[in-house]
Amino acid sequence: MRNTVDRNEGSISEKHLDYAGAKMGMWIFLFTEILFFGGLFLLYSVYRVKYLADFHSSASELDIVLGTANTIILLTSSMFMALSISSLRKGRKGRSILFQLITIGLGVFFLVNKYFEWSAHIHQGIYPDSPVLLDMARGRIIFFSLYYVMTGLHGLHVLIGVAIIAVMAAFTQRETVSPLDFVKLENTGLYWHFVDIVWIYLFPLFYLIT
Repeated sequence: MRNTVDRNEGSISEKHLDYAGAKMGMWIFLFTEILFFGGLFLLYSVYRVKYLADFHSSASELDIVLGTANTIILLTSSMFMALSISSLRKGRKGRSILFQLITIGLGVFFLVNKYFEWSAHIHQGIYPDSPVLLDMARGRIIFFSLYYVMTGLHGLHVLIGVAIIAVMAAFTQRETVSPLDFVKLENTGLYWHFVDIVWIYLFPLFYLIT
Protein backbone atom coordinates (compact mmCIF):
# COMPACT_ATOMS: atom_id res chain seq x y z
CA MET A 1 0.00 0.00 0.00
CA ARG A 2 2.83 2.37 0.91
CA ASN A 3 4.62 1.62 -2.37
CA THR A 4 1.47 2.37 -4.34
CA VAL A 5 1.08 5.75 -2.63
CA ASP A 6 4.75 6.57 -3.29
CA ARG A 7 4.40 5.69 -6.97
CA ASN A 8 1.28 7.86 -7.27
CA GLU A 9 2.98 10.77 -5.54
CA GLY A 10 5.99 10.36 -7.85
CA SER A 11 3.73 10.35 -10.89
CA ILE A 12 1.94 13.51 -9.76
CA SER A 13 5.26 15.23 -9.00
CA GLU A 14 6.70 14.21 -12.38
CA LYS A 15 3.59 15.51 -14.15
CA HIS A 16 3.86 18.80 -12.29
CA LEU A 17 7.52 19.16 -13.23
CA ASP A 18 6.72 18.44 -16.89
CA TYR A 19 4.05 21.12 -16.87
CA ALA A 20 6.32 23.64 -15.19
CA GLY A 21 9.16 22.84 -17.58
CA ALA A 22 6.92 23.17 -20.62
CA LYS A 23 5.63 26.54 -19.43
CA MET A 24 9.12 27.77 -18.64
CA GLY A 25 10.35 26.70 -22.06
CA MET A 26 7.51 28.57 -23.74
CA TRP A 27 8.18 31.76 -21.79
CA ILE A 28 11.87 31.60 -22.71
CA PHE A 29 10.92 31.22 -26.38
CA LEU A 30 8.54 34.17 -26.16
CA PHE A 31 11.28 36.22 -24.51
CA THR A 32 13.55 35.63 -27.52
CA GLU A 33 10.67 36.70 -29.78
CA ILE A 34 10.21 39.87 -27.73
CA LEU A 35 13.92 40.66 -28.16
CA PHE A 36 13.63 40.10 -31.91
CA PHE A 37 10.59 42.32 -32.43
CA GLY A 38 11.89 44.77 -29.83
CA GLY A 39 14.95 45.40 -31.97
CA LEU A 40 12.74 46.15 -34.96
CA PHE A 41 10.58 48.52 -32.90
CA LEU A 42 13.73 50.29 -31.71
CA LEU A 43 14.94 50.65 -35.30
CA TYR A 44 11.53 52.03 -36.29
CA SER A 45 11.66 54.57 -33.43
CA VAL A 46 15.11 55.85 -34.41
CA TYR A 47 14.15 56.39 -38.03
CA ARG A 48 10.79 57.88 -37.14
CA VAL A 49 12.50 60.59 -35.11
CA LYS A 50 14.93 61.25 -37.96
CA TYR A 51 12.32 61.28 -40.75
CA LEU A 52 9.16 62.34 -38.92
CA ALA A 53 7.51 64.19 -41.83
CA ASP A 54 8.18 61.35 -44.30
CA PHE A 55 6.81 58.76 -41.88
CA HIS A 56 3.61 60.76 -41.37
CA SER A 57 3.03 61.30 -45.08
CA SER A 58 3.71 57.63 -45.83
CA ALA A 59 1.35 56.42 -43.11
CA SER A 60 -1.49 58.37 -44.71
CA GLU A 61 -1.26 56.03 -47.70
CA LEU A 62 -2.03 52.92 -45.62
CA ASP A 63 -5.57 51.56 -45.43
CA ILE A 64 -6.68 52.38 -41.89
CA VAL A 65 -10.00 50.56 -42.42
CA LEU A 66 -8.26 47.25 -43.15
CA GLY A 67 -5.80 47.91 -40.33
CA THR A 68 -8.63 48.49 -37.88
CA ALA A 69 -10.51 45.43 -39.15
CA ASN A 70 -7.43 43.27 -38.66
CA THR A 71 -7.00 44.60 -35.13
CA ILE A 72 -10.58 43.62 -34.27
CA ILE A 73 -10.09 40.23 -35.93
CA LEU A 74 -7.00 39.40 -33.90
CA LEU A 75 -8.48 40.61 -30.61
CA THR A 76 -11.55 38.46 -31.24
CA SER A 77 -9.40 35.48 -32.17
CA SER A 78 -7.48 35.80 -28.90
CA MET A 79 -10.79 35.70 -27.03
CA PHE A 80 -11.79 32.47 -28.78
CA MET A 81 -8.35 30.98 -28.14
CA ALA A 82 -8.75 31.67 -24.42
CA LEU A 83 -12.26 30.21 -24.50
CA SER A 84 -10.97 27.04 -26.16
CA ILE A 85 -8.50 26.48 -23.30
CA SER A 86 -11.12 27.24 -20.67
CA SER A 87 -13.60 24.85 -22.34
CA LEU A 88 -11.06 22.04 -22.51
CA ARG A 89 -10.16 22.42 -18.83
CA LYS A 90 -13.87 22.07 -18.04
CA GLY A 91 -14.05 18.86 -20.09
CA ARG A 92 -15.99 20.39 -23.00
CA LYS A 93 -13.97 18.85 -25.80
CA GLY A 94 -16.35 19.66 -28.66
CA ARG A 95 -16.69 23.30 -27.67
CA SER A 96 -12.91 23.62 -27.33
CA ILE A 97 -12.39 22.27 -30.85
CA LEU A 98 -15.06 24.64 -32.18
CA PHE A 99 -13.36 27.65 -30.60
CA GLN A 100 -10.00 26.54 -31.97
CA LEU A 101 -11.47 26.28 -35.47
CA ILE A 102 -12.98 29.76 -35.13
CA THR A 103 -9.55 31.06 -34.10
CA ILE A 104 -8.05 29.45 -37.19
CA GLY A 105 -10.75 31.01 -39.38
CA LEU A 106 -10.10 34.47 -37.94
CA GLY A 107 -6.34 34.03 -38.44
CA VAL A 108 -6.91 33.15 -42.09
CA PHE A 109 -9.25 36.13 -42.43
CA PHE A 110 -6.48 38.38 -41.09
CA LEU A 111 -4.04 37.02 -43.67
CA VAL A 112 -6.54 37.47 -46.50
CA ASN A 113 -7.03 41.12 -45.51
CA LYS A 114 -3.27 41.60 -45.37
CA TYR A 115 -2.95 40.02 -48.84
CA PHE A 116 -5.40 42.51 -50.32
CA GLU A 117 -3.68 45.40 -48.56
CA TRP A 118 -0.24 44.38 -49.80
CA SER A 119 -1.63 43.76 -53.30
CA ALA A 120 -2.97 47.32 -53.46
CA HIS A 121 0.45 48.76 -52.60
CA ILE A 122 2.24 46.46 -55.03
CA HIS A 123 -0.23 47.45 -57.76
CA GLN A 124 0.78 51.07 -57.10
CA GLY A 125 4.41 50.04 -57.56
CA ILE A 126 5.26 50.44 -53.88
CA TYR A 127 7.26 47.42 -52.81
CA PRO A 128 10.90 46.82 -51.77
CA ASP A 129 13.42 47.90 -54.42
CA SER A 130 10.70 48.97 -56.85
CA PRO A 131 11.49 51.95 -59.14
CA VAL A 132 8.53 53.87 -57.72
CA LEU A 133 9.70 53.40 -54.13
CA LEU A 134 13.34 54.17 -54.90
CA ASP A 135 12.31 57.51 -56.44
CA MET A 136 10.73 58.58 -53.15
CA ALA A 137 12.37 60.49 -50.32
CA ARG A 138 14.73 58.46 -48.11
CA GLY A 139 12.37 58.59 -45.15
CA ARG A 140 9.50 57.17 -47.20
CA ILE A 141 11.73 54.38 -48.53
CA ILE A 142 12.65 53.43 -44.96
CA PHE A 143 9.03 53.61 -43.81
CA PHE A 144 7.71 51.25 -46.46
CA SER A 145 10.71 48.94 -46.10
CA LEU A 146 10.02 48.63 -42.36
CA TYR A 147 6.31 48.25 -43.10
CA TYR A 148 6.88 45.25 -45.35
CA VAL A 149 9.49 43.66 -43.11
CA MET A 150 7.62 44.05 -39.82
CA THR A 151 4.10 43.28 -41.04
CA GLY A 152 5.51 40.48 -43.18
CA LEU A 153 7.26 38.86 -40.22
CA HIS A 154 4.11 39.28 -38.17
CA GLY A 155 2.05 37.69 -40.94
CA LEU A 156 4.48 34.76 -40.97
CA HIS A 157 3.94 34.34 -37.23
CA VAL A 158 0.18 34.39 -37.78
CA LEU A 159 0.51 31.67 -40.44
CA ILE A 160 2.65 29.53 -38.13
CA GLY A 161 0.12 30.08 -35.33
CA VAL A 162 -2.76 29.00 -37.55
CA ALA A 163 -0.89 25.80 -38.44
CA ILE A 164 -0.09 25.04 -34.79
CA ILE A 165 -3.69 25.61 -33.70
CA ALA A 166 -4.83 23.24 -36.46
CA VAL A 167 -2.51 20.60 -35.01
CA MET A 168 -3.86 21.29 -31.52
CA ALA A 169 -7.43 20.86 -32.79
CA ALA A 170 -6.45 17.46 -34.19
CA PHE A 171 -4.71 16.57 -30.91
CA THR A 172 -7.81 17.61 -28.97
CA GLN A 173 -9.99 15.42 -31.18
CA ARG A 174 -7.68 12.43 -30.57
CA GLU A 175 -7.47 13.36 -26.86
CA THR A 176 -3.69 13.72 -27.04
CA VAL A 177 -4.59 17.11 -25.58
CA SER A 178 -7.13 16.63 -22.81
CA PRO A 179 -8.41 18.21 -19.57
CA LEU A 180 -5.64 16.32 -17.75
CA ASP A 181 -2.89 17.27 -20.20
CA PHE A 182 -3.59 20.67 -21.77
CA VAL A 183 -0.17 22.35 -21.57
CA LYS A 184 0.37 22.11 -25.35
CA LEU A 185 -2.85 23.98 -26.02
CA GLU A 186 -2.10 26.49 -23.26
CA ASN A 187 1.35 27.21 -24.71
CA THR A 188 -0.22 27.60 -28.15
CA GLY A 189 -2.57 30.14 -26.60
CA LEU A 190 0.38 32.06 -25.16
CA TYR A 191 2.00 32.17 -28.60
CA TRP A 192 -1.23 33.39 -30.20
CA HIS A 193 -1.67 36.13 -27.60
CA PHE A 194 1.92 37.22 -28.25
CA VAL A 195 1.14 37.51 -31.97
CA ASP A 196 -1.90 39.60 -31.05
CA ILE A 197 0.15 41.91 -28.81
CA VAL A 198 2.74 42.50 -31.54
CA TRP A 199 -0.02 43.65 -33.89
CA ILE A 200 -1.43 45.96 -31.22
CA TYR A 201 1.92 47.77 -31.38
CA LEU A 202 2.26 47.61 -35.17
CA PHE A 203 -1.19 49.05 -35.80
CA PRO A 204 -0.71 52.48 -34.16
CA LEU A 205 2.94 52.79 -35.26
CA PHE A 206 2.11 52.35 -38.94
CA TYR A 207 -1.54 53.33 -39.29
CA LEU A 208 -2.29 55.95 -36.64
CA ILE A 209 0.64 58.38 -36.93
CA THR A 210 -0.93 60.52 -39.67
